[in-house]
Amino acid sequence: MDNRAEVREFLMSRRAKVTPEEAGLPAGSHRRVPGLRRGEVAMLAGVSVEYYARLERGAVAGASASVLDAVARALRLDDAEHAHLLDLARAADGVPTSGRARGRATRPGVPRPSLQWALDAITDAVAFVRDPRQNLLATNSLGRAFYSPVIGDGGRVPNLARFQFLDPAAPDFYPDWDVMAEMCVAVMRAEAGRNPHDRALQDLVGELSTRSEVFRTLWAAHDVRIHGAGTKRFRHPVVGDLTLAYEELGVTAEPGQVLLVYTAEPGSPSAERLRLLASWGADARGAVGRAG
Repeated sequence: MDNRAEVREFLMSRRAKVTPEEAGLPAGSHRRVPGLRRGEVAMLAGVSVEYYARLERGAVAGASASVLDAVARALRLDDAEHAHLLDLARAADGVPTSGRARGRATRPGVPRPSLQWALDAITDAVAFVRDPRQNLLATNSLGRAFYSPVIGDGGRVPNLARFQFLDPAAPDFYPDWDVMAEMCVAVMRAEAGRNPHDRALQDLVGELSTRSEVFRTLWAAHDVRIHGAGTKRFRHPVVGDLTLAYEELGVTAEPGQVLLVYTAEPGSPSAERLRLLASWGADARGAVGRAG
């Protein structure tokens, strides 16, 4: 990905989101651009207009952390957006993300046995490992039952982004499909900033941009987010509606991979439906075993 273009479009998109009133500036009249002017951002950040203009043209290589922090404050960036700006600046300086392979299009591999054992030890929650490219690398037993619409009959490694944007079953599985689509793209956009040389991620973005107008529009918005914890709604074809809380944990031994755990509030209808789903998954595996 073109780092200078990424920086330029990100900063311009953030500037367009901040109104003069939000920044404590007079709105005035005859404004030809949405949001703040470049000069206003420069003033708020305490830098010259010429210097900020260079930054917005993508020339962030060599910019100090203090300047980038000041720009982040001027543009009212949230934590995820601020981190994304710093990631873009590190990439411009040629500093690779720690522990990441650079420029290598790796294929999803078989998870380490100990990682699979750890997943299998989680029995009352959905647990799975996802890589930066949204590949579903490994699941526990309940995770396989939960993600059966995504996993399907096997074949290539299941990919949550492809399912989200290309599979007609996705709107049924995600009742809040629009929200989930925005979240998926924002997480991918943040990852692209951390590791702009990931060819597999670039290929996935290219594929989805070609095949999905919604993805293409969301990608162009340059929104980013940190996917740490929250609540999501699902509609599983076997047990129906589920409201699950999620926690995301980094897999230290595999930089870029994350372990996600989905749980239901104890005693809730979703908790009961998860138990039913676990039973259904066990029966399905038993039937396959008997058939084999």
